[in-house]
Amino acid sequence: MKTILAILSAIIFLVLACPQVWGQSADSNAPVSLTDYLRLAAANSAELKAEFEKWRAAIEQIPQAKSLSDPQLTYGYATEPTPQRSMLEVMQMFPWFGVIEARTDTASAMAKSAGRQYEAKKLAVFYEVKQAFYEYNFLARAIEITNENLRLMRHFEEVARTKYAISMTGQPDVIRAQVELATMENDLVSWEKSRPAITAKLNSLLNRAAESELPWPKSPPYKEMPIDYKQVQELITRNNPELQSAAYDIEAARNNEKLAKKKFYPEFGVGVAVDAGMGNDMHSRTMPKIQLTLPIWRDNYKAAERQAHSQLIQTIQQKVQTENTLASRAQQVLYELQDSDRKIRLYRDTITPKVKEMITASETAYEAGSLDFLNLIDSQRTLIRYQLEYERTIADNGQRLAELEMLIGTQISNVDSAGK
Repeated sequence: MKTILAILSAIIFLVLACPQVWGQSADSNAPVSLTDYLRLAAANSAELKAEFEKWRAAIEQIPQAKSLSDPQLTYGYATEPTPQRSMLEVMQMFPWFGVIEARTDTASAMAKSAGRQYEAKKLAVFYEVKQAFYEYNFLARAIEITNENLRLMRHFEEVARTKYAISMTGQPDVIRAQVELATMENDLVSWEKSRPAITAKLNSLLNRAAESELPWPKSPPYKEMPIDYKQVQELITRNNPELQSAAYDIEAARNNEKLAKKKFYPEFGVGVAVDAGMGNDMHSRTMPKIQLTLPIWRDNYKAAERQAHSQLIQTIQQKVQTENTLASRAQQVLYELQDSDRKIRLYRDTITPKVKEMITASETAYEAGSLDFLNLIDSQRTLIRYQLEYERTIADNGQRLAELEMLIGTQISNVDSAGK
């Protein structure tokens, strides 16, 4: 008997602790917490990898900008006998003074800009992951709340059945309870059917197969983040990678303007030519050579200079517009974040506790016959509505916080250490 009990205990333990043994998938690498999701996104995101390679490509442009052009080799051979039958010439061209420096500075600025664009893309990918994660977390909570309220409604139906059985209420109360149960069960099915779409979105961001299963997420703790608009503006100016990238783009455009001005000056070459004769009288001679380009097409160079200047002005104005857009968006996001903080406190501390008290009082009154069943159902509907609104606000708060962190280029929790 003891052996049988031990076997049964082991089976129960396996069912509870190891659901994958019974056909449920359990991917040990599947993310659960928000930190897990962000870690996988940083490591696996195809979009992020592409941006990183773009950055690497920009870095490789720097040594190319420093290099001289390839030397030119010329060889000639006379088909008729001549004292000098063949000729060999080597020539190396050099740009005007300052061209290589300006060209290198341009490539360096563009590489730095690409690096900041990579950081901006990383923040954007993290923002998308957080958006989808909070939606997934809300779905988990919505299903949990609906199941809890289903159990409560089944209890109300039992109360109505009991009262109907002893002729303390009419059959309509039982029917109303059954209609409400059917409605809630349908809502539950709708919530559950939406899960594959959300997990496919998350898997896409993590560069996983769309049909890969994801466990229900671990809810991150809610914490109100006190931050004002002045702090946000300072952080955007200091940390936002889009603005930093734009600043490097301006630096590159200034160097391009310098390069355009250098086109008015010639390139020069230094080389050597060797002529070789033939026969008994064969002798050779060596001749040093210099070469200059003739920059005579002045209108062309002036147009290139005007073009480079216009591109510089364009880049400056784009940075100004980016600053304006970020400031406007930050103000809106900060308002929405603070508004959600206020609603969370309202739902958590006032409305939900009061509605739960109302349901308890309504159930007692209904059982005593001093309240009709419609009021009891209405109380229960009010509870589920506010519970879902609370969880929706929690999700919205997390999403707005994620957007604000993308704008300021750092986590809100790092604000104090960032220096006020």
